Amino acid sequence: QVQLVESGGGLVQEGGSLRLSCAASGIIISVNPMGWGRQAPGKQRELVAHIASGGITNYADSVKGRFTITRDNAKNTVFLQMNSLKPEDTAVYYCAAVDRAGRVSHWGQGTQVTVSS
Repeated sequence: QVQLVESGGGLVQEGGSLRLSCAASGIIISVNPMGWGRQAPGKQRELVAHIASGGITNYADSVKGRFTITRDNAKNTVFLQMNSLKPEDTAVYYCAAVDRAGRVSHWGQGTQVTVSS
């Protein structure tokens, strides 16, 4: 049974930083593609960062250059470092396990990130 547990969300001022963590169980993140998605009120959930099993990363244009996805294979944990945060980054952020076709197979429960102006 796959479980993804996020932590690290909170309230931050515009321009600030946050680091999200995703502790995974029932899945080995070193061989399974992982990602981070977000859902703002009234909007669809979108994947904003992805790390392939080989370590290659990809980002949505909206976060490129500001967000960094990494993983600690020993701790089976995925991270999302978010810098230069903007009010439009306010959303619930979800950890995601991604299948080989690029589809999300599992979502975590989410953690709220609020950026004040």
